[in-house]
Amino acid sequence: MAMRFVHRDVAVAGTSMHYLGYHLADHVAHLEAFLAALDLHDIVFVAHDWGVALALEYLRRHPKRVAAVAFMEGHLRPLPDWSDFDAGGRELFQRLRTPGAGEQLVLEENLFLDVVLPTATRRPLDATDLAEYRRPYPTPRSRLPLLQWTREIPIGGEPARTATSMAGAWANLVASPVPKLLIHGGAGVVLGADKVTMCRSELSDLTVVDAGDAGHFLPEDRPHAVAAALSSWLARVSRT
Repeated sequence: MAMRFVHRDVAVAGTSMHYLGYHLADHVAHLEAFLAALDLHDIVFVAHDWGVALALEYLRRHPKRVAAVAFMEGHLRPLPDWSDFDAGGRELFQRLRTPGAGEQLVLEENLFLDVVLPTATRRPLDATDLAEYRRPYPTPRSRLPLLQWTREIPIGGEPARTATSMAGAWANLVASPVPKLLIHGGAGVVLGADKVTMCRSELSDLTVVDAGDAGHFLPEDRPHAVAAALSSWLARVSRT
């Protein structure tokens, strides 16, 4: 199957760039084409961060292809307003969504890979690990997807298309009978105690695992606990 990619023009540092679209809808289209080309069925998603939105939207669109879904530290629903962020996160993401300021922070200063990642992980990353994370993003042009992600999180209904997509994906997850695994790290960052309670209350066939003290980068902070939770859950799912 041919894979069709969406191209858009954007301005970076005063110049026009032609690049692959990195809106949520574009990511979903690429994922659909990729999995269709592989003709995969009985898919088990293990999703973190923005991957959660992708996995849940794919489940909504292709319920018969998905066998189960595990998720951690990703937004499940549109955010009603900026109060969902703590003061520091609110200020940062408002700057990232400001034209010009976001470009400077992410594209030019490489904020996420040079500052956020090494300082936000509880388990220190060595130089080799950091180099692997940085390798796909050596230039401002290559960091466009990192910037666009910050502007796709639906807050107060904007962007409307993403808000509609995520609201629909959550409603579908509530109704879906597929086995689900929520892994959180202690109090959590994106998936805090209130979101864990919401999931326990609204989702069927849900397993919840506390992986212990961790920040947002749960697979880096608690790799063995995450692996153990997934292995145990998958063993149970495979028997059903």
